[in-house]
Amino acid sequence: MNRLYGILTVCLLSLVAVSGCADPTRDKPQAEVAEAVPVPEKPSEARRFVLGEDSSFGFVGSKVTGSHDGGFRTFEGEILVVDSDPTRSRISVSIDATSLWADNDRLTGHLKSADFFDVETYPAAGFESTEIVRDGDHFRMTGNLTLHGVTKSVSFPAHIVLEDDRVTASAEFSIFRFDFDIVYKGKADDLIRDAVLIRLNLVGVAEEA
Repeated sequence: MNRLYGILTVCLLSLVAVSGCADPTRDKPQAEVAEAVPVPEKPSEARRFVLGEDSSFGFVGSKVTGSHDGGFRTFEGEILVVDSDPTRSRISVSIDATSLWADNDRLTGHLKSADFFDVETYPAAGFESTEIVRDGDHFRMTGNLTLHGVTKSVSFPAHIVLEDDRVTASAEFSIFRFDFDIVYKGKADDLIRDAVLIRLNLVGVAEEA
């Protein structure tokens, strides 16, 4: 009987460990990453929506023993909408990388260090869309993403909703941090995963006339 309890205990602990170590990027779309491309000129005739306080730019990083939520608290940007057509619209976001946060104070400091984002050297990050195309019921957005002083073109599925007084562009996709020269491996027995989950929720509020 004691042996049975021991086996059951080991099984339960194994299940807990597996669930705690699950890769948050699993079953999430992976962004296509390429060299940065020229950003088109801003449309001359467009309605401007300014990113509001409901917007968020977050990420989830993970390692062998678990995962951590994080993001950037301070950023600003705009969504330029032409003729209520998302495919003719533009999105741009400027991020204060020093506003980076994580769900652990010690981790926040480490992520800001030269091991990761090195915010003292690279205080600015951002995203500028270069193309938005319809993809079934949703869209595919392509744009230049700048992190850690590296700019790459990324393409990912996005959900865009246009309303009279607001625009929402949301997406959830993974990138490989090595593509942005963030190469810290972690401890030998607790390696950090290369893939990072990006969570965007950009809410543009109509600019007052």
